[in-house]
Amino acid sequence: MPRESASSARRRIGLAAALLAAGWAARPAPAAGPPSSGRDTALLRVMSFNIRYDNPADGEDAWPKRRARVASMIRFHWADVIGLQEALANQIADLDEALPRFGWFGRGRSAEQDGEHCAVLFDEDRLELLDQGTFWLSETPEVAGSRSWDAALPRIVTWGRLRQRRSGGVFFLFNTHFDHLGETARRESARLLVRRLAEVAPPGTPVVVTGDFNATPESEPYRILTAEGASAEGSGLVDALHASVSPHHGPTTTWNGFQAIVPGRRIDFIFVRPPVEVRQHGILSDVFDGRFPSDHLPVLAEVAVGSGGG
Repeated sequence: MPRESASSARRRIGLAAALLAAGWAARPAPAAGPPSSGRDTALLRVMSFNIRYDNPADGEDAWPKRRARVASMIRFHWADVIGLQEALANQIADLDEALPRFGWFGRGRSAEQDGEHCAVLFDEDRLELLDQGTFWLSETPEVAGSRSWDAALPRIVTWGRLRQRRSGGVFFLFNTHFDHLGETARRESARLLVRRLAEVAPPGTPVVVTGDFNATPESEPYRILTAEGASAEGSGLVDALHASVSPHHGPTTTWNGFQAIVPGRRIDFIFVRPPVEVRQHGILSDVFDGRFPSDHLPVLAEVAVGSGGG
């Protein structure tokens, strides 16, 4: 390469000094943004993420070795509100530290209201929490730690009413984790969720449901949740994968067991109730040096919830 002349070097150094004096060097680097030229702040990115409870027996996939991966998934994919499943208090604390812009709400599923949470994380810069609650998936939903039917464990739904700070749009988010063993429990849990959704969220109010349902699209719980019409089980919910304006991105299954993506096991979902509109839907198969962040793949949907509602 030709050598830079002395006069050219002086001009370059002089320009750099002028920029420093004008304060250019002191400007912070621009914040990382989504993979588009500009973000529509009226849209929300919703994630459902079973993060796998903190089990030391998981060895190389134990929580201390993958907590940074979980936080990175949320941060990199620009999720605004995340329904977590299997989250223990120490895991929520770790994510709270790693994601300082986020608040959270929820409680544990046991009688003492500790243990696994269906906690909801939300970006406090974009969203304001107006109300929240938790009920148990049992014949006595207000009794902490209760379980019914053939459920192996207590199961819960945590819900929140949130407002978008910029648009003022209000929506409800329900987050849950159905039983992994009890078929009757999953069916009755779906029915209870539909009834409670109708009680908590007034008709016409935007609703988003996230969760690990331990049930595939061919199952009875899925059919109950997505039933149409004014029948007793008519929830008005639609699967965000099918409602998306853009084609689905990624695998069509959500289970990997820390080993490999298993076909035909889409058991984690995002459902919406109009007037929510789904712009994009994806199942995220990111790996970190060959390792998954969890034994489930997170589900992501970009939605518009509207500008009204109570």
